[in-house]
Amino acid sequence: MNTSRILIVDDNPEIREIIHILLEGEGFEIREAKDGRQALELAESLDFDLIILDIMMPGINGYQTCIEIRQNSNAPILFLSARTKDSDKTLGFSSGGDDYLAKPFSYNELISRAKALIRRYQVYRGKDAPLTSAPGEAAQKEEHRGPLIFHHLKIDEETEAVTSEGNPLVLTDTEYAMLLLLVKHRGQIFSAQHLYESVWNEPYYYGANNTVMVHIRNLRLKIEKDPKNPLLIKTVWGKGYRCD
Repeated sequence: MNTSRILIVDDNPEIREIIHILLEGEGFEIREAKDGRQALELAESLDFDLIILDIMMPGINGYQTCIEIRQNSNAPILFLSARTKDSDKTLGFSSGGDDYLAKPFSYNELISRAKALIRRYQVYRGKDAPLTSAPGEAAQKEEHRGPLIFHHLKIDEETEAVTSEGNPLVLTDTEYAMLLLLVKHRGQIFSAQHLYESVWNEPYYYGANNTVMVHIRNLRLKIEKDPKNPLLIKTVWGKGYRCD
């Protein structure tokens, strides 16, 4: 089995130390960065299964760091910040983040979210994950029967490659999971709660609707020819989202 590697990015050494001790105790390999620039250097030289990223840092802030990391990596990014307004969370998701946890945080919640993000990432990458996969995820891998063709998109479950008219698309782990779920269940309406619990693999909570909405918007920007008038992922007002 592979040991999952986590990068902790925070300008506060005490917070880095606390998170380091917590996650190392769970068997993860840990690297630390004190700012965005150091995080980018580490992300270029090493592969990570999770990046825990603070927002308010000197130099390059967390949002910009996330955007730059996303140019070369699909590793899940968990924002950890004292900024708790909905607009802050929306900006975090728009920058390419997968989840958002407010400071001060529960140690158990941090560990649970870290494991959930890593598990999804490794399952969809086809890796032998050191964490126990959910039954639904294992079944989904076994159901692979070749590339899925959906309008101008081609989705190869084996390699997780997604192309649009032959051109490769760069999707985050969460975006890929959401697209695969919707495409494999064409015509079915997924509520925000159903999508969140299926993709994030955790209970729905107040505010998760906004999380789903931002990820749908980011996904449309990548797969739709005209994101303002989407044809692939349609909104069913008052009910949810559907792929036709």
